[in-house]
Amino acid sequence: MKIQVSGFVVHSVDSNLDDEHSHILFLTSWDGRPVHRHHFAGVTSINGGHDHRYKGTTEPAPTGVPHNHRYYTVTFMNDGHKHEIRGTTGPAIPLPDGGHFHHFEGVTSVNGAHPHSHKYSGNTSPSD
Repeated sequence: MKIQVSGFVVHSVDSNLDDEHSHILFLTSWDGRPVHRHHFAGVTSINGGHDHRYKGTTEPAPTGVPHNHRYYTVTFMNDGHKHEIRGTTGPAIPLPDGGHFHHFEGVTSVNGAHPHSHKYSGNTSPSD
């Protein structure tokens, strides 16, 4: 199955012209529909006497159809370490104004001097 995707490519500011270089792809439509993203943020559960704050932006998904978003971020450092947070949101939850948000939850990666993980959950920001 082929899906028409449109967007634009930007030369990465992290690139080095003498070595390999990279580009960032910004999708603007998926199968003819505009795409959108959501912000997410929160604080993990307390484990090992500490918690971690996190924030990020979901991957793009098509607007106007049932959808979920994948997400990934790394927590802020606390107690000398960080954790990865990744997953897929739940389905869109409609808002009275026509926008929507998504619920997300999961367990971080294992890390730390005494290996452990943290639970996290929350809701994304509303769509525009």
